[in-house]
Amino acid sequence: MKIEKINKILLYISLFLLVVVCILPFYMVMINSTRSSQEIISGFSLVPGKSLMNNWRQIKVYFDLFRGMKNSIFISVSVTLLTSYFSALTAYSFVVYNFKGKKIILGTIVSLMMVPGQLGLIGFYELIVAMRLVDSYIPLIIPAIASPFAVFFLRQYLISVLPMSIVEAARIDGASELQIFHKIVIPIMLPGIATNGIFTFIGSWNSYLLPLVVLLSPEKFTLPLLMGYLKGAVDITLNMGASYLAIATSILPIMLAYIFFSRYIINSVSAGAVKE
Repeated sequence: MKIEKINKILLYISLFLLVVVCILPFYMVMINSTRSSQEIISGFSLVPGKSLMNNWRQIKVYFDLFRGMKNSIFISVSVTLLTSYFSALTAYSFVVYNFKGKKIILGTIVSLMMVPGQLGLIGFYELIVAMRLVDSYIPLIIPAIASPFAVFFLRQYLISVLPMSIVEAARIDGASELQIFHKIVIPIMLPGIATNGIFTFIGSWNSYLLPLVVLLSPEKFTLPLLMGYLKGAVDITLNMGASYLAIATSILPIMLAYIFFSRYIINSVSAGAVKE
């Protein structure tokens, strides 16, 4: 019994240390957002400073933080919703239907997952210039719908949770294919869709290179682009507190999205289960 108790104590200590290691960087960002640049340079501290309002005023000198956040939220939410829906629809077609070229298309999707997106950046830019879509959100939202990773991930998930007997029973009852997808398949796929939504939202929120190439008007810039104003200042040491405050503010929507989707995953496990 003593050995089991000692092992349990060691396990809890290890888990506690792991939690501290994971949380400490976020905590330091929050703390440094309240400190001045001189205090940050002077060394490490776990005590909040008194320069929060000064840092906020420094940010307002360079850009409108809330406008950038609004732009980022609009793009990220749009990309997440559209990618989740159409990727789930595509994954469903790969699992349920048999058609010519199915293996070739699936192999192409898997191959595209291995190709860095930066390789096609020049061609993509020439395309949007020809289509007169520069300085708009369309190139940031519409191409993101065709996500090879999302299709592959949801297909693998659907294979493991969808009994074909349910689909066949719904067809016998007269349900259309879209009704089957919306009323039967999506509830079963909700945990997978929510998991994929986390990665999609975070990826879109943190995107920097593509918005930098596509967007020209400062009022349309996303939050990562606006934060570049602070890093591109003549003397970065004067803006360290403001930079941390901007980073801390940009982290909050990601944390909220993660909390929302995580709860949704837990609640959906039982809701999406199939009783035999």
